[in-house]
Amino acid sequence: MRNPLPPVPTSLLDIEVTAELRRGTPTARFVTAPADDVESEPLEVGGIRITGKAGDVQTVPGDGPRWVAGLGDGEPKQYRKTGAALVRAVNAALADDVDNGGKAFRAVQVELPEEASGEHVTELALGLLLGGYRFKVSGEDPKPSVRTVRLVTADPAAAELVARAAALAAATALTRDLANTPSNVKSPAWLADTAAKVAGPGVEVTIRDEKWLTTQGFGGVVAVGGGSARPPRLIEMAYRPSGASKHLLLVGKGITFDTGGLSIKPADGMHLMRTDMAGGAAVIAATRAIAALGLPVRVTALVPAAENHVSGSSYRPGDIVRHYGGKTTEVGNTDAEGRMVLADALAYGIRKFSPDYVVDAATLTGAMKVSLGLRTGGLFASDSALADAVIGAGARVGEAWWRMPLVEDYAENVRGEFGDVRQTPGGPGSITAALFLREFTSGLPWAHLDIAGPARSEKNYDEVVPGATGFAARTLVELAASLG
Repeated sequence: MRNPLPPVPTSLLDIEVTAELRRGTPTARFVTAPADDVESEPLEVGGIRITGKAGDVQTVPGDGPRWVAGLGDGEPKQYRKTGAALVRAVNAALADDVDNGGKAFRAVQVELPEEASGEHVTELALGLLLGGYRFKVSGEDPKPSVRTVRLVTADPAAAELVARAAALAAATALTRDLANTPSNVKSPAWLADTAAKVAGPGVEVTIRDEKWLTTQGFGGVVAVGGGSARPPRLIEMAYRPSGASKHLLLVGKGITFDTGGLSIKPADGMHLMRTDMAGGAAVIAATRAIAALGLPVRVTALVPAAENHVSGSSYRPGDIVRHYGGKTTEVGNTDAEGRMVLADALAYGIRKFSPDYVVDAATLTGAMKVSLGLRTGGLFASDSALADAVIGAGARVGEAWWRMPLVEDYAENVRGEFGDVRQTPGGPGSITAALFLREFTSGLPWAHLDIAGPARSEKNYDEVVPGATGFAARTLVELAASLG
């Protein structure tokens, strides 16, 4: 019986770089929007009015280009938006042709404007590669999609830029794959086994089971995973290139499903909790991409994976949990499980591997969605240079971050009365969660990425499609590149 699950990792389309247009291949043309200070009518092509706005893609009848796509003001980010819109329009046309008995075309060519720079090429490639991403569990054959885009340009550097963009896009797509996988399949063991299968050359993967976690004192992971019949795992990935002078520790929240535990979540929206391991997925995918690109920085990645479920063995509000290394936490709300598993992994990673930098990624707090909305990640950092590096890395790969304050006035609230620290001390939820995690970072340069908002989407925008977005994976890869 055929497995209805899509393959992991998803196979993305190919982008070929060539210097000449090919006869007989469906073609797309780019246009820019008229300047705001010039009275100008929208461009007409084959009787179709084209506004030139970024993402406005029109199908043109007759000879000549089959699609005309607007680039807006021509800024690099507009190329990403337009590339994504174009590939969706091409896939829709392909499906329509096949439905009407036509012959399926699987390639399309795009002529790059002469004024496009390397940054434009990278952004366009990201949009083309990710805009047509699909994840659907079905017994039916998948809809046809374009397999090759021929990018026509005389720029000799374009091929190398496209190859690097493809590695970044693959990291985003793999993050989406892992986060989109339904939780009846995605147990902690499945996530760990899949990470080992997709890690690729140069990455050593070690999977720690529940017995090891108990013996080693991972009290947070064991407590959170204790209510589920599917026991927790710790995924440990190591990339050690020769000559690397910097060592980056990545930690990602891997809650494969989150009911909230005994502090159970409302039914509305609980189905989305299959993506509560999006931070862990980003860490897994980024590590794979860092190795594939051969970046000269050592990376250790840890993903504590657990299912936060409800049963007679669930952990309770009021429990005191002992983490790896001995620090204790007073549990106030079992739905604040992410910080419990991250605390163990941070303490373990720092003590065992002595990294230079520490970055964690997690869908941690609903408060962050209120603060920054659904398209910007929250950044907390103990080190301004590291914070600037994260923000800069995100800007270069199309992911927006906003630095949030670690307000010291609230730090005292994290101190415990019956244990060392309090899990949910009250006050501004995202800030106190970050301050809690800071207790386990041993004073190292550390950044906490709260991606609760941008980790999933209900609609298309830019290169994003409904479902898991893959947010943070590209930033982590680019950050590693900047540190090497």
